[in-house]
Amino acid sequence: MAVTAEGPTPSRWTLRTIRATIRHLKDYSLSGVWRVLQRYDLGLRSGRVQLYSPDAEYAVKVARLEECLAEAARAPKTSAVVFLDEMGFYRWPDPAPTWAGQPPAPPPQAERAGTNNRQHRLIGVLNAVTGRVDYLDHYIVGRAKVIAMYERIAHVYAAYTHVYVAQDNWSIHYHDDVQSALKQWPHIEPLWLPTYAPWLNPIEKLWRWLRQDVLKMHRLANDFTALQQRVRAFLNQFADGSQALLRYVGLLGDGRLARALRLT
Repeated sequence: MAVTAEGPTPSRWTLRTIRATIRHLKDYSLSGVWRVLQRYDLGLRSGRVQLYSPDAEYAVKVARLEECLAEAARAPKTSAVVFLDEMGFYRWPDPAPTWAGQPPAPPPQAERAGTNNRQHRLIGVLNAVTGRVDYLDHYIVGRAKVIAMYERIAHVYAAYTHVYVAQDNWSIHYHDDVQSALKQWPHIEPLWLPTYAPWLNPIEKLWRWLRQDVLKMHRLANDFTALQQRVRAFLNQFADGSQALLRYVGLLGDGRLARALRLT
């Protein structure tokens, strides 16, 4: 159907709606419409979610994050920014595309085994300058594990003057027990990210990499211990830092956080 001046814009343009709407294209084949669009440098592109945070202090918090990143880049021996986050994974794999035989061969299976789909959890931090990853894992991550993570940070960065821990606004992060424990380590400062702004926490992309390379379509549904060991092995490769990881999560390159690290 043609789009009219009185009617709504289509949710998604297709070759058919373009042909019906643009008068001089009405006698073209669909492939002919496609070639016309190509000449005007128009092509089919995947949409993406608009980044939006409702935080009224979004700009102030981002400016503070960029300021701390610049400080860490200027003085990497005395100041550090680490991004903290948690994730969980299950015994059963999620399905994903993989190489397999063509039909009539059966499709690859995301194996379901065992009596229940158990969950295991991680809490970790990613150093914004070096790419070093430190983490803890357990069947549950609550305030005790958050405190233990802070203790791990205090040990790893004992020689540093300032360690900024950038994190989201999960209520456990604000818990009185956590805030009380933090007083033991005055060189550690929580750095609160804007609400609902995961694009400002690069360790989220590390979790995505872990899911893509280890957790999707894995063959260890019958051996949850072995799956946990594979997860640890994946994270352990970043124990001494990684430029490749920094590039993958957007801390090297042309992104906003990467630019802040270059402002030295």
